[in-house]
Amino acid sequence: MSGSLVIQTSFLGDVILTTPLIAELAKRGPVDVLATPLGATALANNPDIREVIRYDKRGTYGSAVGLWQTVKQVRVRRPYEAAYLAQGSFRSGLLAMLTGATERIGFASSTGRVLYTQQIPYRPELHHAERLWSLAMSECADPPTRDQIRPKLYPGDEDRQVIDRLLRRTDVNGEPFVALAPGSAWGTKRWPYYVDLAKRLVEDFHIALIGSKADHDTATQIADALPGGRVINGVGDLSLLASAELIGRAQAIVTNDSAPQHLASAMGTPTLSIFGPTVPEFGFGPLAERNAVAGHTSLSCRPCHRHGPQRCPLGHWRCMRELGPDYIASLLTEVLNPPVPV
Repeated sequence: MSGSLVIQTSFLGDVILTTPLIAELAKRGPVDVLATPLGATALANNPDIREVIRYDKRGTYGSAVGLWQTVKQVRVRRPYEAAYLAQGSFRSGLLAMLTGATERIGFASSTGRVLYTQQIPYRPELHHAERLWSLAMSECADPPTRDQIRPKLYPGDEDRQVIDRLLRRTDVNGEPFVALAPGSAWGTKRWPYYVDLAKRLVEDFHIALIGSKADHDTATQIADALPGGRVINGVGDLSLLASAELIGRAQAIVTNDSAPQHLASAMGTPTLSIFGPTVPEFGFGPLAERNAVAGHTSLSCRPCHRHGPQRCPLGHWRCMRELGPDYIASLLTEVLNPPVPV
């Protein structure tokens, strides 16, 4: 069986939000995914994927030889009936065309659209998970259910064992904990009051810290401000899916507009997302069933960027500075204690 090829070489969050598209295509036949090495780690153990093909953009992005090597790697495996361009660059479109895929389906707004055989309208009003899912659907399809567009990740036995050991080592003993994810690749997306929030929460919860090695200093500041034995520090030490497993066991997570928000959506963890220079209307808000979004709604300068600049263009950074820890704590209380339906 030839099956379908999904090309997704964008940011980690985009990879996670592509899993509903993959699940839809898997209902029709085998699905392979071409992803970056980091993206491939997010897709491990996914039962909807036949094979993940790794494409190292950093090593090959500027190299025609490297691109052709990737194409040959794909072509020797099997021919594809269709390639779905979840990442819309011209290079991705060229790669799809060179694989010999009969159909190449992507958004009409993509830079690589001239290489597509079918262009799908890009609907900015939709969540990006639904936009990507729509690549596999006709215009007459019914709107998706919540479950159809909720991303899914699949931590393995080793990931669960790692978290079991971490929780035993920190003496959690089954007590509830809240996860905090203070990092982001974009400077203006990093809410500055996680230390203060953690001090408020630690009386009722253990605190689990989520992030990459780049978040080490921030995590240390938070941990040093809390009583000993109340912190579960996974920053920089956990694999991607182990981090997802830890998030999946939390009572809730507080996160910036960054990858942990999408990990939480995939694991179904109640989520409070803090948006500063960006807004959820871009299509990248939380998808967990219980969620809330914090944002400074009265600023005319917001949003100022699709991703979030490293520095505030106006120098005041009010979109984050004026979201105080008391306000965030009150929203988290609502996420943790949703009203009982009458």
